Amino acid sequence: MVELSAIIPVYNEEKSILSTISKLKETLKKIKKSSEIIVINDGSTDKTGNLLKKIKGIVYVQHITNKGYGASLKTGIKESKGKWIVIMDADGTYPIGEIPRLFGYTKNNEMVIGARIKNGAGTSLLRAIGKWPIKKLAEILTRKKIPDLNSGLRIFKKDLALRYWKLFPDGFSFTSTLTITSMLNGHPGVFIPINYYKREGSSSIHPIKDFLGFMNLTYKVVMYFKPLKIFTPIGSLFLIIGIIKGIIDFIKQSFIGSGTIMIILTGIQIIILGLLADLIIKRTEL
Repeated sequence: MVELSAIIPVYNEEKSILSTISKLKETLKKIKKSSEIIVINDGSTDKTGNLLKKIKGIVYVQHITNKGYGASLKTGIKESKGKWIVIMDADGTYPIGEIPRLFGYTKNNEMVIGARIKNGAGTSLLRAIGKWPIKKLAEILTRKKIPDLNSGLRIFKKDLALRYWKLFPDGFSFTSTLTITSMLNGHPGVFIPINYYKREGSSSIHPIKDFLGFMNLTYKVVMYFKPLKIFTPIGSLFLIIGIIKGIIDFIKQSFIGSGTIMIILTGIQIIILGLLADLIIKRTEL
């Protein structure tokens, strides 16, 4: 029986794919558990496919067209036989040698995330600035500290991914969705500091598009599991504005205007909608 399935999504990584798989093979030997390596070639247009076909000891899956990072991970998870899944990139940015250390934390956790916060981690300033509002939004909504929301080096139970399968997108938001979903639902997890290196080759990430995608998915996931975290603050804001406006109206003209009443009623309705949504979710979980 396979204990650990290593999944690598690949798109135009001819410069680093051979060294990545070679390092991974040597690293998995140190864990001393039955393992497999699954590589998904996501429609690469360079020599990546030809190189992968020559490598022995891997499960090779070919996407005819480029479907996306999340789609590749989902393909790999479907093909996997292991109880545990480890994912990583093929661009040389993540320290593959840290996998045995991360795997050691699976005894008490369902997910172990390699957080790129170690001294010397080479994350760019521009990328860090772009991710900050997404990270803060996720922390506010989950009410938990998140050192690294979308790290691409992590180990998690296959059952954890299968449980929330329909929520995972085909794009780069797969990892952030997995992080938020597991935290909102109380699955034990831990963030372990790792290093992060300069990538080999060019990145396929689109900053603005992926930023909007991250924000959208964060709201969707929280709305799906904890709607009150969205409805309550918005409804409370309307109530506060309505009450303040009502006090001002009463002081100035000795009565409360219809507009003020509408604002207060809107706040109450939003909170009630949140409560109903929360009750529906709790009922479906029974």
